[in-house]
Amino acid sequence: MRARILQLGTLAAAGAALALSSAPVWAQAMGAGDGAGAPARRAGVIQPYIEVAQVLSAEIAPGDDVLTFTQVAVGVDINVQGRNSGAAVSLRYERNIGWGEDSIDTDTLSGIARGTLAVIPNALSLEAGALAARTRADGGGGASANPLVREDAESRIYSLYAGPSLKTQVGRVGIEGVARVGYNRFETDAAIINPQGALVDAFDDSVTYLGQLRAGVRAGEVLPVGLAVTAGGFQEDIGNLDQRVRDLYVRGDVTVPLSPSLALVAGAGYEDVQISSRDALRDANGNPVIGSDGRFVTDPSSPRRIAFDVDGLLWDVGVLWRPSSRTNLAAAVGRRYDSTTYYGTFTYTPNARSALAIAAYDGVSGFGGVINNALAGLDSDFEAIRNPVTGDFGGLVSGTQGQALVGSLGSVRSAAFRGRGVRASYQRQFGRTTAALGAGYDRRTFIAAAGTALAPADGLTDESYYVIGGLTRQLGANASLTTNAYVNWFDGAGNNDVTALGASAAYSQAITRRLSGRAALAVDYFDSEFNAQDFAYATALVGLRYDF
Repeated sequence: MRARILQLGTLAAAGAALALSSAPVWAQAMGAGDGAGAPARRAGVIQPYIEVAQVLSAEIAPGDDVLTFTQVAVGVDINVQGRNSGAAVSLRYERNIGWGEDSIDTDTLSGIARGTLAVIPNALSLEAGALAARTRADGGGGASANPLVREDAESRIYSLYAGPSLKTQVGRVGIEGVARVGYNRFETDAAIINPQGALVDAFDDSVTYLGQLRAGVRAGEVLPVGLAVTAGGFQEDIGNLDQRVRDLYVRGDVTVPLSPSLALVAGAGYEDVQISSRDALRDANGNPVIGSDGRFVTDPSSPRRIAFDVDGLLWDVGVLWRPSSRTNLAAAVGRRYDSTTYYGTFTYTPNARSALAIAAYDGVSGFGGVINNALAGLDSDFEAIRNPVTGDFGGLVSGTQGQALVGSLGSVRSAAFRGRGVRASYQRQFGRTTAALGAGYDRRTFIAAAGTALAPADGLTDESYYVIGGLTRQLGANASLTTNAYVNWFDGAGNNDVTALGASAAYSQAITRRLSGRAALAVDYFDSEFNAQDFAYATALVGLRYDF
């Protein structure tokens, strides 16, 4: 069996970055979430469909295998927006039926959903999100969701969350709150082994809890400065070795206006951050017991061991700059997690056709917390961009705030980590062409308790760099051209490096009002330290789509 890499690509985590517990409270309260000046979007779209296609996929290197299979898919795309509520859904089920005695049939469920329902207009709402995706996680590259994934190479990611959000006014005091519960799961069909032949414990599942309540007054309403008090917390319970990430905090903030568009902000408070776990069961020789799923078996009777424990003062200082409803900057530097921290956001929507969003982040969580925060960071009005050959959701959406869920999910180690990085997304509509682009950098430093089976991961650092983009062009009233491309670099601990890149293009032509023909081509390339050979694939598709 080929060694499997610890990295996932073309799917991802931009919003991941914005762990609520690590973002400055004032940025959450005064950030870009109002959508002012955002690009105009379609609303009221409910489009179910069915697709049938024939696919030919050829291995260019290192071998010359050729696979042929029939692809049958059903799905639905929804974008429904109201004054106070809205939802966007892209859901697809796909069945690949292989030709030949040694062929492998596969089933895939992929999609992304995000919705907001107003319970009390302009006061109380319910929010929810969900993600289902597959990706490649083997020695062949692990950075592409492509049709050549086999049972020993496919991995699946599931995530969902739900909870209420509050925004109201009591006299002159503005009150905002959020609470949510989430569940996350990563499935892989074979154990992940590093180049040295050692097992790497892959993330299994986790439950996340998040809550925050803020009360404040604006500058000039009571005092010349704005005042706010916030209390909140985040917890992730990770199934692997019963790990727990807990971050509790309370803080006060002061906003000092310097001009109508510029303000200084300073905040200070108290935080209590702790990461802990249990150990694995041990055999007679003292070695960790490994279950049938290739993960360590938790010893429920072992004492909880502390991996990270910090409590005390937190503080940050920064600026708020909002020269118009179309431009917003919030940036800060401070002290958190017993070290210096930086974070901020910038959004720019100069007109109804373009949007730019940039975010720098810093937070502690597990793999599941990253996904949940990514979903929560999306607006509920977007369109998912899918691979035109495989139909997979590759992590890129075009949305009202330029927020693309894009990038690399990075390492799938089960250990908790401190994640820092920056991500950016840009979308532009010019004439009949719509373009979306995302790029970013993510760095994770893992945290594990001494004396446990995860101890070798403590202090290891994995880094990811990524660029992903999509372009759609309407060719008259009845045809369109769609292209996608990605590049992903993964620098794993222990010289476990991966480079992955690929591109695809698809042409669609209406035959009748509901029936259309499709043709697509794709190329994927993987260069991994896990294997002596590079891997390259070319794929072609022809098929029909019927929109109900």
